[in-house]
Amino acid sequence: MSSSAGRPAAVSNPRTRLTLASIAVAFAAADTYVVVLALPNMMAGVGLSADELQRAAPIISGFLLGYIAVLPLIGRIADVVGRTPVLVGALMLFAVGSLITAAAYDLPLVVTGRFLQGVGGGGLIPATLALVADLWPAERRGLPLGVVGAVQELGSVLGPLLGAVVLAVADWRYIFWLNLVVAVVLAMLLRGRRLIGMAGAVGVLACIALGLTLTAPDRLASGVTLGLPFVPFTGSSRLLTPIGVVTLALALAWLGLALWRTRGRPARVLAQVDLVGAVLLALALAGVVLAFATADPERELMSPAGPWLLAGAAVFGVAFALWQRRTPAAIVPRGLLGTPAAWGSLLVSFLIGCALIAALVDVPVFARTTQGGGQLAAALVLVRFLVALPVGAVVGGWLTRRYGLGLITGAGLGLSGAMFVLMAFWSRTALDHWWATVVLLVCGFGFGLALSPVNTAILGATAADSHGLVSALVVVARMVGMLVGVSALTAIGLRRYFSVADGIKSPNELCPSSPGNCRPFVDALRDAAVSQVHAIFAGAAVCAFLAAVVAVLLLGRRGVPHT
Repeated sequence: MSSSAGRPAAVSNPRTRLTLASIAVAFAAADTYVVVLALPNMMAGVGLSADELQRAAPIISGFLLGYIAVLPLIGRIADVVGRTPVLVGALMLFAVGSLITAAAYDLPLVVTGRFLQGVGGGGLIPATLALVADLWPAERRGLPLGVVGAVQELGSVLGPLLGAVVLAVADWRYIFWLNLVVAVVLAMLLRGRRLIGMAGAVGVLACIALGLTLTAPDRLASGVTLGLPFVPFTGSSRLLTPIGVVTLALALAWLGLALWRTRGRPARVLAQVDLVGAVLLALALAGVVLAFATADPERELMSPAGPWLLAGAAVFGVAFALWQRRTPAAIVPRGLLGTPAAWGSLLVSFLIGCALIAALVDVPVFARTTQGGGQLAAALVLVRFLVALPVGAVVGGWLTRRYGLGLITGAGLGLSGAMFVLMAFWSRTALDHWWATVVLLVCGFGFGLALSPVNTAILGATAADSHGLVSALVVVARMVGMLVGVSALTAIGLRRYFSVADGIKSPNELCPSSPGNCRPFVDALRDAAVSQVHAIFAGAAVCAFLAAVVAVLLLGRRGVPHT
């Protein structure tokens, strides 16, 4: 491990860097939710019509694939080389991904850009959480962890609002141009003057050339002389042009300068991070992500290729387990997750994901079903839930100094579970009443309470030289829980829907005089859809209560001991 990874004294202006890292985490979280609103515009921008939503699924799944599959490797690298280099590298990956997405002219380029954004945005989280563990002792890190969690959740609140503002005044591409600028500025502030050297200058030129290659500005590309670099050698791809070749040459020059400057350090780093184990784990996680993330959550349990993808994930998972047993430098060291607090944190995080996704997906579904309106109106209903998450995160972090981690987590998830029970009995007019807002606020607050204690528990139960890795595993557990949860709960909801719909009489029976305009039939189908969401909320309540029990039993009922 690098000497800077475990000792705060080695980090220059550590709290300033933590502030910058937290801002970056919030911005990356906002980007995740911005795409929810921008997706129809992005589809149109790459030539997809509104009825080709399934073809656009890789825009979402590509981001999730980068966010989840590569996260353990990035967390381990943060333990080896230090937190700040990983933060800067993650920001630069996020910036390059934003550049490619903003300039993309077809679907593969958008998916590539979103994948790189996922890798960069996801990599910010474990490095930031590990930095907190470096700077504060175990008994005092609960509150700063809560603040980081609050800032991240605040990004999820601001994301839809930011997207709505940008889309109201400009093209969807400006969302990602803004991402590019913010990421570069934050990386420069984190790295300081060392960011701009020979390698940095070549990297900037490579990015400028890439932007010109992909956008092919009319004023240049249409010129008789200036347009020559934009004429493809063959076919119509903008990458197969003279300026595309220049971009590739600059990228290779940057890579060569970076490797020369580090003088073999990347090889030493890879020798310490167990690259084989990281790849096997990434492939296993990729199978799970693609099996569930490419499915339509309102109609199917998993994608048509889901069983094959899960079978492949199982094969790679077994290979990963066997490799971990035989290699002396396993990416997940033996005994790292051997304590109840360590593996219990991962289990609780998984169950939180299973329950949380019900609110993120089905609160907007319930709003659209019962109130009509578009995506923005449904997103604004969800904001009532999201706005309480950061508040709960800060309060939960503050409480870790006084109460047991398991008790705080259990109380928060118990609150959320109770609110889901109430939501499972909502009528079609529930959202018209003030108390529905209270239910959503309390539910979000409960989830927020659990964020800091879970992170505090696993960081306190593991060695300092693995804090980046375990922080990544907590995030992975929650994200996998969300993917599995949305599919499992959707299956429960669909079963409920069809059981109700089977009992609905046909329009000819209900409205024999005007079957083509039968309001009772439409209302009955809407009631069946509401019943579907009710079943999902009930399933989420079970997940939340189960997570609460596990937290109380495994995360401890006493406060964090002072050292």
